[in-house]
Amino acid sequence: MTTQITTADLDTFARDWQDWYRTQEERLAAPHGFLAITGLHWLDDRPQRFPDAPGAWWSDADGVAVDLDDGEELVVAGVPVRGEHRFGVLPERGGVDAIWGDAVIEVARRGGHDIVRPRHPDAPLRTAFAGTPAYAPDPRWVVTGRYTAFDVPRPTSVGAAVEGLEHVYDAPGRVEFELDGRALALTAFPGRGPGGLMVLFTDATSGVTTYAANRALVLAPPAADGTVVLDFNRAANLPCAYTDLATCPLPPAENRLPVAVEAGQRIPRERGGS
Repeated sequence: MTTQITTADLDTFARDWQDWYRTQEERLAAPHGFLAITGLHWLDDRPQRFPDAPGAWWSDADGVAVDLDDGEELVVAGVPVRGEHRFGVLPERGGVDAIWGDAVIEVARRGGHDIVRPRHPDAPLRTAFAGTPAYAPDPRWVVTGRYTAFDVPRPTSVGAAVEGLEHVYDAPGRVEFELDGRALALTAFPGRGPGGLMVLFTDATSGVTTYAANRALVLAPPAADGTVVLDFNRAANLPCAYTDLATCPLPPAENRLPVAVEAGQRIPRERGGS
């Protein structure tokens, strides 16, 4: 028996997608979101000064440190700091936000390197942001797949938007599904919350109507029988789709889908999209 999709169902589906889209845009364009980034500064053991952050910054065996000039102040975890301050050794993909006036100085570790990435609300990329083009939501792009966990998580190395940088994820399993009558599979990485998954992928639209390097799809935890829903209408751009000041991971080679996924977010206007 074929399930009939009513007009009310379609209206609800479209509203839910609009809520998701609005949340994506608000997070991206928040006062200290990725569009507010003004610099991507790589640290080493030599103190360096940057035009968009206070003090002199370096990184050594004891982690990241800054030496603030007289009259300069950062607020870290709610506590004002002056002079020399040590952030300590940061975990991979971890970081600390230090407040400086109306700006946030992100101190983070990416691909084995410590970075400083200031975020200023008046950054031109943020103030000129006019929204992300996207395909209209369509239920045909919602498919049910099956998740199979690996016996043990597989360390998976992938490239990054920054040349020469590498990310390593412990892939917990893979998702198999059908799209346009073709059997496909995607290696999954850990997602948001316990049991959540995330897949990075490209497809036949990449570099044509969607961003060339990657898109991401967040998946809810699979059901007890491994069933998992992939809603490609929610295929999202990563920050590197908008700015060169991002270190986003690239999909593993096996996640290059040979079909055109004409769903989700498209090439941003900042990259020439329309």
